[in-house]
Order: sequence, then structure tokens, then C-alpha cells
Amino acid sequence: MVALTAIARSFHFQQHSLINSNTIGKSSTARQYWLRPATTGTGVTRRYRKICAAAQQRPTWLPGLDSPTYLDGTLPGDFGFDPLGLGEDPESLKWYVQAELVHARFAMLGIFGILVTDLLRVAGVSSIPVWYEAGAVKYEFANTGTLVIIQLLLMGYAETRRYMDFVSPGSQAKEGSFFGLEASLGGLEPGYPGGPLLNPLGLAKDIKNAHDWKLKEIKNGRLAMVAILGIFVQAAVTHVGPIDNLVEHLSNPWHKTIIQTLASSSS
Repeated sequence: MVALTAIARSFHFQQHSLINSNTIGKSSTARQYWLRPATTGTGVTRRYRKICAAAQQRPTWLPGLDSPTYLDGTLPGDFGFDPLGLGEDPESLKWYVQAELVHARFAMLGIFGILVTDLLRVAGVSSIPVWYEAGAVKYEFANTGTLVIIQLLLMGYAETRRYMDFVSPGSQAKEGSFFGLEASLGGLEPGYPGGPLLNPLGLAKDIKNAHDWKLKEIKNGRLAMVAILGIFVQAAVTHVGPIDNLVEHLSNPWHKTIIQTLASSSS
């Protein structure tokens, strides 16, 4: 420590720009320092030493952790999280990006549907079954087998078209490829369909420069995926819906928490 202090006192620092910001990108900055010894009595500097220091400014999921080289921050929501190394292959990474996007959207729709129907049920507005029992309810307009077949056909068709657009971007927007509705859908790029049907507010029309919109969507989608996992666990432990859990917690916030709930369920 004494030696380091002595060295620090004997040198003066002068900061200079090392690399243009356009060269290193927005995610990092770099600086160059000239380290020179203290001047002699005559004011003559004997020699200079050059030290380069680069500071990584890009946010990561764990502060101070270096991101994998194949995750360079260009993807929306890329915070360097890939502990299993699933994205090392560029082609696989493209598919995983699309898969996460679809799962995020399904999770957001699922959270919305569960909360709205559960709120209507608890408020007594409608006699809707709790969400985890909705699949076992008999509907008057069709039997369960018919609904399952229709869902498989419709979802299978939609997923097939999505995969075809991933393999050949823009192929599903050609005239006559979607019952004449191509103009109303107006695909922007794989994973981001547009047009008045799927983008009625006209947001992110310039999809190439819509990084902020993409980032907001994937952040909300990831939050929804975590939330719906919590709702699944909640239902398995408490056997009630999320609104019931919330009402019970608010009735006694200090004694009706996840800790007491897990403790009572295990006993």
C-alpha cells in the first residue's frame, strides 16, 4: 500500500480521448491517460507513459458481470443473460428471440384475462369460474372436443404462418397469401406484424428505429411471464384466484403474507 501511494504521488494524470464514440458504440466508453513523472527542478519532464483505460457502461443483469461476446446489446432487452449459452449459434439465437417474444405476448394476454375474469367473479358481476377450472366447464354453444379441435386448427395455422415468415421474411405479406387481408396486417418484420388490425394506433411504424418500443414490450412481457408463474404457484398452494389472495392479504397485511401462507400449507 505504501508503494502504491508513493507511485500515485509521483505521477500526474492528463486525460485524452482514446476512441471516437462512433467507433466503440453506445454501450461503452474509453479514455486514454498520459502518465508522466513529476517534473525536475528545472521544469523538464523526463518521459511519458501511456495508460489506456476502458469503462464498460452497458447495463447487465448482474452489475459488473461481462456479457457473452455474442450478446452485444443490439437486441431489444439484451442484458447479457444467457447462463446456459443457448444463443451461441446465431441462427438459434434468432429463433429464441422470436420464441421469447411470442411467450411474452401470451403471458401478457393470460395475465390480463385471469385478472379481469377473476375481478368480475369476486365482485359478483358474473358467475365466471375461477381461471384454473375454466377448461373443465361445459359450454352451451359447443362441446369440449369441438373447441379443442378448432383451437388446434386455428393455432396450428397461425403458428405455421409465423414459422414460414421467420424462414422467409416477407413471404406471408404477399398478395393472396392471407385471404386478401395482407394489406390490413401489413407485416413490418418477423415477429412484428402491423397494419390497422394488429397496430391500430400506428405505433412503431418505422420498425427499424423502434428500439424503445421493442424494449418496453419485452420488459413487460418478461414481467408477465414471471407474474403468471407466480399465479400458477399461488393457485396450487392456496386453491383460489389472485384477486382472492389479494383481498385476503389486504385484510391483514402483517399476518397474511406469502411466508404464513407457505408455512400453513406445509403443515
